[in-house]
Amino acid sequence: MSFITIRVSCPETLNDYLISELFELGFDSFQEFDDGFEGSCGEEDFNQEAVQKTLSQFPDLTFEIKEQEKINWNEEWEKNYDPIIVDDKCIVRASFHQSRPEFKYEIIVTPKMSFGTGHHATTYQVLAYQMELDHQDKRVLDVGTGTGILAIMAEKRGATKLVVTDIDDWCIENSEENFQLNNVINFSTYKTEIENLEESEFDIVIANINKNILLDQIGEYSKRLRCGGELILSGFYQDDIAGLETVANQNSLTKKLETVKDKWAMLVLSKQSV
Repeated sequence: MSFITIRVSCPETLNDYLISELFELGFDSFQEFDDGFEGSCGEEDFNQEAVQKTLSQFPDLTFEIKEQEKINWNEEWEKNYDPIIVDDKCIVRASFHQSRPEFKYEIIVTPKMSFGTGHHATTYQVLAYQMELDHQDKRVLDVGTGTGILAIMAEKRGATKLVVTDIDDWCIENSEENFQLNNVINFSTYKTEIENLEESEFDIVIANINKNILLDQIGEYSKRLRCGGELILSGFYQDDIAGLETVANQNSLTKKLETVKDKWAMLVLSKQSV
């Protein structure tokens, strides 16, 4: 299968907006960098005219569009990435990296096209918080699962039921492969938008996506979260916290914790009685 990648170089302040715009145009996998971001979509979903019209509105950015065949991302990762260590307790590595049994948690990842290897500050913060959060015998929903890394940590922390969703075929394929690598058994994967998910009554809901999607979907997360449960949000900047908290409060959610790393933020919210 061929796919399209676009590499956008732009001021950091434009990342969130442009990612949201490209998401609406069919791009569904993104990786952010200090000087911009990269997005991808299936060739059949690519509308070059619409993309160029959207990006040409901003004279202070440049972009490059490429058509690519499916890549051996395990090989690419081996060339470019080292294992990630989170709070000296967890190591995230690929199968070709040496095992490190001195860490309490070891997660093995084959990255493919999916976002979420632990290198980004958003994933890192959620993993760090999960290692402090009681998951024992809990039902966990991971929205926009990507590599499945956060669901894998939930299982390692004692969760007994995992439900993961994503709208991208690559992410579903990648997460299921990573579940096998990490001996995760009790999971269900759904290629669907969150509003179409029938399962509910989760103890923990995790969504590491981007600000605009989170703002649009917070109500759906709240519906599926039991009273007393926790919603973990990441994928946005520190400046976005206030806006997300306002919408969360409108959906029976109250802030429990916020953290920031490299300007990226994480919010933990608790579900109140309606």
